[in-house]
Amino acid sequence: MEKQVTILSLENITHDVLQIKTEKPANLTFVPGQATEISIAKNDWKDEKRPFTFTSLPQDKHLEFTIKVYPQHNGVTNELLKLQKGDKLILHDVFGAIAYKGEGVFIAGGAGITPFISILRELDSKGEIGNNRLVFANNTEADIILKKEFDGLLDKKFINILSEEKTREFEHGHITEGFLKRNIPENHPFIYLCGPPPMMEAIEKQLKNLNIPENKIVKEEF
Repeated sequence: MEKQVTILSLENITHDVLQIKTEKPANLTFVPGQATEISIAKNDWKDEKRPFTFTSLPQDKHLEFTIKVYPQHNGVTNELLKLQKGDKLILHDVFGAIAYKGEGVFIAGGAGITPFISILRELDSKGEIGNNRLVFANNTEADIILKKEFDGLLDKKFINILSEEKTREFEHGHITEGFLKRNIPENHPFIYLCGPPPMMEAIEKQLKNLNIPENKIVKEEF
C-alpha cells in the first residue's frame, strides 16, 4: 500500500512533539494502537520511511499522528518540522501488535504513549474507560504528552512519574517493582506496555517478579 495524503494542519503540542493531521484515504482502515510507515513526498525523502502511530480514531474523517521530533538528528522528524499545510506525506502498510483486549494498566515511556492515545480515546467515545489506568514515565513535566486530555479522561487513574524533575504533584524516579505493585490492581488485569527497549526489559522483569502472567502483557517496542 502506498497512498499520498495532504497535510491539513501541524501543531507543536509540547516542546518536542508535533501533531500532524492529514486527509484520510477512503479505503484506509486501522485498529486503535496500530501504526503506518510514513515518508515525505519530496525527492530526497520519499524512500526514508519511519513508523508513526495513528492517534486519531478509525471513524474520524482525518488522520492524526502525534510525533516526537529530534531536530538535532537532521533526519525525518526534523524534516517534518519544515513542512506546511498543503504539503504531502506518503503512507505505507498498516501494522502493530498493540490492541485493546480488556481493562488494564497502560504503562508508557515518553513517545511510547502514542499507541495508547487512540485506544483510550476510542474507549472514551464508547463510554468504556471503566477502571483502565495509565502510568506515564517522562523526564520532566514539560515532556508529558496530552496531559490535559488524559487528566480529563482518567482523572486519578492517570499516574505520572518523572525521572529528572521533582514536583509535589508527581512521583519521582524510575518505575520500580514497588511502584508497579502499588499501581496494578490485584486481579491481574491486562498490562499494556510501550516504551524504549531498556525500559521495556526492566518492566517485563518486574512484572514477572510480580507474577503477572505473560499472556496478560500486551506490548509494542518502538
